[in-house]
Amino acid sequence: QVQFVESGGGLVQPGGSLRLSCAASGFTLADYAIGWLRQAPGKEREGVSCIGSSDGITNYADSVKGRFTISRDNAKNTAYLQMNSLKPEDTAVYSCATAPSCYSDSDTPSIDTYDFWGQGTPVTVSS
Repeated sequence: QVQFVESGGGLVQPGGSLRLSCAASGFTLADYAIGWLRQAPGKEREGVSCIGSSDGITNYADSVKGRFTISRDNAKNTAYLQMNSLKPEDTAVYSCATAPSCYSDSDTPSIDTYDFWGQGTPVTVSS
């Protein structure tokens, strides 16, 4: 069946690092731009980062620039989000999603750009 499975979340100390993975099954991830999004308790879902399928575009939310890095390995049908220097305000459920394009080299796409979503993996940054 078609699935998008996130993994790698968990509990981490402030200043620590996590690497999230998003493994696609039942479709070819290389055909799509990939976004990482997050939703903190009591907050709306927000875009974190996006990486294009073939145009070389990446973008990041201002709050994570310089700390997070998005990447993909099409041979493994998997996308990643490397999160460094984590802060308590990064606590959220992180999801990956497909999009036709990232559209911009500076701003993350609108939420309604995304077509197919994973279930998310929780990240808790404790203080």
